[in-house]
Amino acid sequence: MSHRLPPLPGEWIDRSQRIEFTFEGDRLWGYAGDIITSALWASGRRTLGRSFKYHRPRGILSLANHDVNVLVQHGQQLNLRADVTPIAAGMVLSAVNTNGGVRSDRNSVLDFFSPFLPVGFYYKAFHNRRWFPFWERLIRNISGLGAVDVSTPHLRTAKRYDFCQVLVIGAGVAGLAAAIAAAEAGAEVVLVDENPRVGGSGCYQLGADDRQAEQVQALVQAVQGCDRIRVYTSTVAAGYYADHWVPLVEPDRMTKLRAKAVIMANGAYEQPAVFRNNDLPGVMLASAAQRLIYRYAVKPMQRAVVFTANRDGYRAALDLAKHGVEVRAIVELRSHLTASELTQAVTAQGMPIYLGHCLYEAQASPAQDGVAAAVVCPVAANGEPQPQFRQTIACDGIVMSVGWAPAANLLYQAGAKLRFDESLQQFVPDWLPPGIFACGRVNGVYNFQQKLQDGKRAGLAAAAFLGYAVTPTAAHSVWLGDRTESPSHPWPIIEHPAGKNFVDFDEDLQYKDFPNAIQEGFDNIELLKRFTTVGMGPSQGKHANMNALRILAKITGKTPGEVGTTTARPFFHPVPMSHLAGRGFSPERHTPLHERHAALNAKFMLAGMWRRPEYYQRPGKRREECILAEANAVRHGVGLIDVGTLGKLELHGPDAAEFLERVYTGRFRNLKVGMSRYALMLDESGVVIDDGVVARFSPEQFYFTTTTGGATAIYRELSRLNTLWQLDCGLVNLTGAQAAVNLAGPDSRAVLAKLTDLDLSGAAFPYLGVRAANVAGIPARLMRVGFVGEWGYEIHVPAESAPALWDALMAAGADWNITPFGVEAQRLLRLEKGHVIVGQDTDGLTTPREANLTWAIKMEKPFFVGQRSLQAIAQRPLKQILVGFMLDPNYTGYPPQECHLVIDGNDIAGRVTSVAYSPTLSRYIGLAYVKPELAALGTTFSIRLSDRSLVTARVSPTPFYDPDNQRQQETVLTTLQEVSI
Repeated sequence: MSHRLPPLPGEWIDRSQRIEFTFEGDRLWGYAGDIITSALWASGRRTLGRSFKYHRPRGILSLANHDVNVLVQHGQQLNLRADVTPIAAGMVLSAVNTNGGVRSDRNSVLDFFSPFLPVGFYYKAFHNRRWFPFWERLIRNISGLGAVDVSTPHLRTAKRYDFCQVLVIGAGVAGLAAAIAAAEAGAEVVLVDENPRVGGSGCYQLGADDRQAEQVQALVQAVQGCDRIRVYTSTVAAGYYADHWVPLVEPDRMTKLRAKAVIMANGAYEQPAVFRNNDLPGVMLASAAQRLIYRYAVKPMQRAVVFTANRDGYRAALDLAKHGVEVRAIVELRSHLTASELTQAVTAQGMPIYLGHCLYEAQASPAQDGVAAAVVCPVAANGEPQPQFRQTIACDGIVMSVGWAPAANLLYQAGAKLRFDESLQQFVPDWLPPGIFACGRVNGVYNFQQKLQDGKRAGLAAAAFLGYAVTPTAAHSVWLGDRTESPSHPWPIIEHPAGKNFVDFDEDLQYKDFPNAIQEGFDNIELLKRFTTVGMGPSQGKHANMNALRILAKITGKTPGEVGTTTARPFFHPVPMSHLAGRGFSPERHTPLHERHAALNAKFMLAGMWRRPEYYQRPGKRREECILAEANAVRHGVGLIDVGTLGKLELHGPDAAEFLERVYTGRFRNLKVGMSRYALMLDESGVVIDDGVVARFSPEQFYFTTTTGGATAIYRELSRLNTLWQLDCGLVNLTGAQAAVNLAGPDSRAVLAKLTDLDLSGAAFPYLGVRAANVAGIPARLMRVGFVGEWGYEIHVPAESAPALWDALMAAGADWNITPFGVEAQRLLRLEKGHVIVGQDTDGLTTPREANLTWAIKMEKPFFVGQRSLQAIAQRPLKQILVGFMLDPNYTGYPPQECHLVIDGNDIAGRVTSVAYSPTLSRYIGLAYVKPELAALGTTFSIRLSDRSLVTARVSPTPFYDPDNQRQQETVLTTLQEVSI
């Protein structure tokens, strides 16, 4: 049976395009422009979802993207909001949070156990340590929305930036009027609305009067015809940040918009009445029924009972009657009724009005999947229902219109101060920050004509704020609301001894949960929120918070204004994770030698922001074989590696040495010209943050390196310290301007000798020496360093000369079978020497004492960053220390990996930081943090592998290779060269 109405003016559907889709195994259809909810309702489906906690059947509530009654899954797309998601051909949809489908959800048995699941039960259940595992497994099994598919591709959502003079949030009647007024005054305006079309409630809360829709259409045409107004539809202003910065969330991108002035025309959320079974399918807000009619031409129900306490309920009754719905009764919560055109029109149509009555209970159909009748009864003077006088009215739908809550989240985030207006029963702006304006329902204005005036006032006020010429009286901030009748009832809450009168539909919170929570001491609105979880569901309390604070106010004897509201934080509306992640834009840097590496078949890896060769692929060789071959080439011949990613800084000036003394832990004032020294850097807490090599080229000129990943941060920190200390020295960042390579191995001196006139003998150019010379005709800075443990030279040249240097070195080394090597071979070689890599063998808490770097600390210096903290740390017992370890030479099993745990008995005693197979030593070696009692040489400990098996390791001295540094001695080098010849 189709519940589609005849064509209506302004409907959002295109009846010429029929779209077929599947829901819970049933083949259904709708029209282009239909949302999932409207298409399902038009097909006769009433149970569209299941509630989160009790798995009760749910249908339409707001039809405005402000509740989660209807969440569906489409393939890999989780938790689609059916109230705003258009149908598409071939969709295969299913409701989330069900066990066996939405019609036969086996977890609905939880509804019968609700008395045993009171508010806060999870806190009390988890408090018992013995029962915690049981509750954890149970709740994890039955909770969660949607089924995650780990093969879901990464969604790349674009971000962009935009600017305007006036941003108007909300394209209802007031927002349209504000945008037009501001634009006519000369401002450039952006108008934003979360709906696919503008007009807001002016297009559907008609009261069977089409003249209002015609006025709204005239406003829309004026906006469309204005060159100064840009309109973003299907766009949510999801938060407010400083200086009028607002993220606009569109279906396929996020726009970060900066405005000079912001007009909040967000409107208000219609609030549900609280009565027994108010969550049954067929019980909906009046605005939802009107949206269903005028936007999607769907008949909400056949026979309706309207429960109201304002004029909007009468408008809804007239709209229902006009489109074929039999209005069986209007249940008026107020005891006195002001005569108006609306009440006269209702009376003229013969609709019975039950004055001073409440809707006491909704009776379910035999299948428990919809409404069969409404039970109404009088309300006493004290607001208590009188069920002894109840009567039952048969119906298949209940429409509620008892009040509104302002959509003031962005106002709160902007720093506005709101007060509770008793005559309106609503929070309204009391003070607005400069450049922030409010109009329409969020400003307490509900009358159609007055919303037009209020919108115009706000638009002119924003234009005047920007300096445009505006008549002062026209922009004067005057409250225009009609106080003759409140749009909201102060207590739309009907107590019932059997419960199931829901306040928060997201969390299945009943009225009784709130007195229970308050009785336990959670009598502050922020505490009440956290204990009951009211407003913490996906709708963020849009339909629950107002009733919750009314309950708290009544029980504690306060006014809603005294109770106050909870803190509004961005984002106030759900934002897809793909939008927050954006396009995954991660800039990468290439060294000047990138093309040379690619030509040599390099396998690249990311090191910080840099793309570096991990290793060079060789035909028919596995990754491990390629890495070992590169390491062997350095140990026995000569290798060449690109180290241009290192941070490269230059310091010059009379106080340059003093600056380094303060920054690094070692001594540099006594560093000789032409020499270099290892440098360790700490933060104020004494934690290792970086290391490198400092070279002195003249008394006032130092050139030093940092780690690849720390280059940017270290330069920024050193610049800060230089500004703070006001020393007479200058710092220059040469990281991008200089390239560097490391030529290492027994044959490295012979290769370099072919390209330079520099005396490379050990006497003239000793270990740790630095020199300036030409290499292949290129001005270069050379450092004799031994990070990989072999005789070698680090050669720094201008970035543009790097390719020429590389080519010259490769050509000169051809007779010695020079081999390029990558990061993995370099790490293996340095591990054999026991050298620590900052960031791999240290973390954000590692101190020099733990990393065995105390040899680089000169505590006798007057001052260096972190010195005071090291003095305090030295008084505490050591909890862990970095040691070298070896596995048995005959071990052939699965090797340990970095971050595998060290186990002592049944306790975690440390972790592995570096491990590799050493071809030089023919065994696995590594570094690990262990308890001090396990650090003695020869001590054995266990490492737990990924399969939970254990392997035994033995603490060994470091360096593993060449402990006496003989490879840096010229006599040894000469012997090695003679052997190779």
